[in-house]
Amino acid sequence: MGVLSVSLDKWSDEEIDSMIEVGGNNAANAVYEAFLPEGYSKPSPDAGNEERVKFIRSKYELQEFLKPGLRILSTNSGKTFQSDSKEALDGSNSLSHRNKVQTTVKKSDLNPVWNEELMLSVPDEYGSVKLSVYDEDTFSAHDIMGEAEIDIQPLITSAMALGDVESFESMQIGKWLKSDDNALRNDSIINLVDGKVKQDVLLKLQNVECGELELELEWIPLDP
Repeated sequence: MGVLSVSLDKWSDEEIDSMIEVGGNNAANAVYEAFLPEGYSKPSPDAGNEERVKFIRSKYELQEFLKPGLRILSTNSGKTFQSDSKEALDGSNSLSHRNKVQTTVKKSDLNPVWNEELMLSVPDEYGSVKLSVYDEDTFSAHDIMGEAEIDIQPLITSAMALGDVESFESMQIGKWLKSDDNALRNDSIINLVDGKVKQDVLLKLQNVECGELELELEWIPLDP
């Protein structure tokens, strides 16, 4: 029996654990085989070597069966989803410049809890979501009490990679990693819960001595 020579990425223990967390091979197939052409048949176990190699290259190397507009890159730090749109990755194109929402005012409260739902539409060329916290003044300009930005790309690409999320069981599908370049207190996990894509975020307020914001994001796809 012959063995086909292949080049494999070296996966760290953390990457292997992450793959297990998101569902292993079944979750990977749900992404890489999300858009198999109608009537397309995957090679059977007794298919010839040439047929199997062609399918593997189409699936992983050429990524012909991914959701349109997505591409998965292999990097030194792991596997990441990336949009083909350059503008979608440009943080200077802030979503907050396109539409804006505001909570109610919590009076005489140093630790306000809003428990409010605010909705923003996401344009094709999206950037980060900018959050600003103010101390309301009646007779003068409101004092800024801190700011933070949310990178929504991990949430959106995780949701889009799965497609019809209602057909999957609850599981972790992504993660926004804490780094020196963002305001995260800790890694932000993206979960599929009861057919909904949600992300818990804990942010340090920037340009202020102290302060944190805790919120939950939810991706709501619109009917075509």
